[in-house]
Amino acid sequence: MDRYRRPGARCAPEGPHRHHARGGRVNTADGASARPAEDLRAALRALADPARADQQRAYLHSDLDHLGVRVPDLRHCVTRTRRVLGAQAGSAVLALAGALWSAQEGSEKPVYDDRRAAVEILVQYAGALDAADLKDVETLLRQCRTWALVDPLAVHCAGAVALRDAAAGRVLDRWITDPDFWLRRTALLALLPAIRAGRPDGDRLTRYADALVHEQEFFLRKALGWVLRETSTRDPQFVRDWLARHGSRVAPLTRREALRRLTRKEDQDRGQRRRAMRADAPVPPRR
Repeated sequence: MDRYRRPGARCAPEGPHRHHARGGRVNTADGASARPAEDLRAALRALADPARADQQRAYLHSDLDHLGVRVPDLRHCVTRTRRVLGAQAGSAVLALAGALWSAQEGSEKPVYDDRRAAVEILVQYAGALDAADLKDVETLLRQCRTWALVDPLAVHCAGAVALRDAAAGRVLDRWITDPDFWLRRTALLALLPAIRAGRPDGDRLTRYADALVHEQEFFLRKALGWVLRETSTRDPQFVRDWLARHGSRVAPLTRREALRRLTRKEDQDRGQRRRAMRADAPVPPRR
């Protein structure tokens, strides 16, 4: 029998031994100790799609093993795990993520989908973490080596922590000067939740953008444009002033990304003005 489910299948419903969270300990209904990392791994392997795994590995230029689980299905499995476990302490969340992150016993390589599930665990449990926990998150970030793992950790884990815990700012200040460009990208993207919440850290945004304007790395130029584009929806003048101040030092990619929404809005405004002018113009007499 084929051990793989059809692509896009959902996690199997829970059996009769539903897990229950009791404090920091998770037990099955019959009292045996639950192993959420192993259960989650099994659920992901039941959703494996070898053809998609090959495409994913090539797209991400990955040297990890891949299962090819679709992201919505992976999130569904993690959400189910979180609902089973209930509230968890930050230490338990980090332990679960670490267990998923590591290669299984007997395997030579970690599995990308397991690591993506670890990231999703940290994202969904970000409220249980604080600035001190970012040290463990940093360990994972240094091993990501792809935007597909870095970006959700940056925005929805580190960024979510920074939005609640001011002490996280000191961590981001250290990351923005780190030799690892993925850490520099993380520091910048971690500003996004505050920007989207209408509480931007203008000082850090200015300092980080100034620090990265000379970068040659594609993923940093792209991230800088992304953050400026998000900023432009609430503070377009900040973006215009920053671009004008740095002039030709801004990479074309960064400038293009930063101006995307501003240019679109200006085009819409011009179109509205033209339509208004046509509507107000006198109708020529018939001949």
